[in-house]
Amino acid sequence: MLTLNLKSFYQKHFLNKRLEPSVWTLNATNNFMKIEKTESNADFEQIVQLITEARNRTFRQINAELVKLYYEIGRTVSGRVAEGKWGEKTVDELAAFIKSRMPELKGFTRRGLYRMKQFYETYSPESECFQVWSQTRKSKLPEIVSPAGTQLQSEDVQENSFLLVVLSKVSWSNHLQILSGSKPPEEKIFYLLLSIKENYTKRELERQIDSGIFERTMLGNQKLSTVLREIHPNVENALRDKYIFEFLDLPEMHSESDLQKALIVNFKKFILEIGKDFAYLGEGYRLQVGNEDFYLDLLFYHRDLQCLVNFELKIKKFKPEFLGKLNFYLEALDRDVKKPFENPSIGVLLCKGKDDTVVEYALARNLSPAVIADYETKLPDKKLLEAKLDEFTQLIEQMKDE
Repeated sequence: MLTLNLKSFYQKHFLNKRLEPSVWTLNATNNFMKIEKTESNADFEQIVQLITEARNRTFRQINAELVKLYYEIGRTVSGRVAEGKWGEKTVDELAAFIKSRMPELKGFTRRGLYRMKQFYETYSPESECFQVWSQTRKSKLPEIVSPAGTQLQSEDVQENSFLLVVLSKVSWSNHLQILSGSKPPEEKIFYLLLSIKENYTKRELERQIDSGIFERTMLGNQKLSTVLREIHPNVENALRDKYIFEFLDLPEMHSESDLQKALIVNFKKFILEIGKDFAYLGEGYRLQVGNEDFYLDLLFYHRDLQCLVNFELKIKKFKPEFLGKLNFYLEALDRDVKKPFENPSIGVLLCKGKDDTVVEYALARNLSPAVIADYETKLPDKKLLEAKLDEFTQLIEQMKDE
């Protein structure tokens, strides 16, 4: 990793310092000093918060500058190699030259320089990834250039926007994970945007890639019911077709209560799997309808969709009759719990298995926004997930052609 003066300042003044906000006062009666909590502690906590926020901003700024530097170095190396001016020997000489001039720098070995070249070529304006991002981004670029501007100017503006809005907001370690762990350009853009949205650490992102969250999310998008799409137009990417709970230490034969307790015990990992937009409201959430009490397994609020989401756990394969109880719960939530400004509640049936044809029939005339997903307690085979996604995508395209 590159060593800069800014980074040294950051490490010296933020990483290696601890603030002890204790107030020492003299106790005249006992004639000794002791720590007493005072109202100043609130001010001290505020100062600690300011330091933390400044530290985080500094780290983000350092990372953004590093990513932009690596991108520009990658552009130069890629261009010289493409022109035939540089070969492998020249890149080795460049690495040696940098080391001789700046021996304190790390990451500029032959391997590191080729990674920067790969990074640039993967996301350059000529790349498939850049085209995918250009087509799928939600907000338009500000009209910096006039319609009479050249195409080159337009591409420059778009490249700069991609670099500032997306690439520079992902840590270099996460970039390396995405470069090595994903294949199609759509998958790479998916993980870039998800890393920004969920603020993943390196370990969290590695887990998401290993669990095939891209394939599972895309399959989930394609299987969303018409009712759910109409009620929640922005539901895509919020729910999965399959959930992976490899972090649960459960025997093969377990009860719904065992599953519920294990998810709560591993709550942080559970939230990582379902998404950080889910705010937890409670387990065994009580609903009173008439003179009877009913209890929901897990109740959440989704910040983006602005609605309640009820997860019902089933340790059996999906059966159509499961939908009846779920619809009843959703009706009770919308009548008695949902606030006027919130959107209709969503129900997620989490089953130990399902038959996609049975699910399709069951949802065909269902009027509630519901998702039927299954779960596994082991990491899936990514190749099988990729094959399943390809197969399902081809089927959808055939149906469109017909």
